[in-house]
Amino acid sequence: MNEPTEFGSGYVAIVGRPNVGKSTLLNRLIGEKISIVSRKAQTTRHRIVGILSRDDAQFVFVDTPGFQTQHTNALNRAMNRGVTQALADVDVVLFVVEAGRFDARDKAVLALLPRDRPVIAVVNKTDQLKDRAKMLPFLADIAAQRDFAAVVPVSAARGSQLDTLLAETRKHLPHHEPLFGEDELTDKSERFLAAEYVREKLFRLLGDELPYAATVEIEKFELDGALRRISAAIVVDREGHKAIVIGKGGETLKRIATEARQDMERLFDGKVFLEVFVKVKSGWADDERLLKSLGYE
Repeated sequence: MNEPTEFGSGYVAIVGRPNVGKSTLLNRLIGEKISIVSRKAQTTRHRIVGILSRDDAQFVFVDTPGFQTQHTNALNRAMNRGVTQALADVDVVLFVVEAGRFDARDKAVLALLPRDRPVIAVVNKTDQLKDRAKMLPFLADIAAQRDFAAVVPVSAARGSQLDTLLAETRKHLPHHEPLFGEDELTDKSERFLAAEYVREKLFRLLGDELPYAATVEIEKFELDGALRRISAAIVVDREGHKAIVIGKGGETLKRIATEARQDMERLFDGKVFLEVFVKVKSGWADDERLLKSLGYE
């Protein structure tokens, strides 16, 4: 009779420069949209925990902001603290790079990774590499950068090779009982996720029109039976930004609210009454006290 495999459970950091697909990878791995996604760099501003429970293991993934090497305002300092704190507390590190692209920014992140933890190089966006002949030399180049526990090419967008990535990660999880309940998907509150969904729509719908000086503050989150009543303030830096968010005839703000509400209803599995408005707080991204009130560490 075979002995049962010991259960493994641990924290797995997902790190990399901005825009390599860390949040897409997290969402694919756990099967739900926990971390917001857009094509713009710096979309993720907080440490997001996503939990994947299996029969023999529980993976607690920590999606981190892309490490900022420029723009040293208080917001980016808070984001960088999130990365370094995440690295200090994990069992395994997934170092994500983009297939065919490895530059000084990637090397800067690699230099920050702990030497006493297993690090797996995840080569993402393999589906976007036009010249397939370049893949093997690129993988060899990545493997030469340090003594990785493994180098795994994946496409998070398509979900390819993720079982291989999980199998490699599983080898390094400590023998430990589950850290969370098996039905839990994240350690973040519904209030936090509601703010993130509204913020995602800002990034997706406004493209480059709106600078990064915008965030979302949940002013009311009430449960009324199965109905959630949520009031969300989009906080911008200037009056001119307010007009961009509202849009002509209020159309942009209306679309932000509608799409965010639909996402919330899917995740929360219930009806949501969502009110979204815009307010100006000049200099919020460089105000340490205000950042703390908005949930930045």
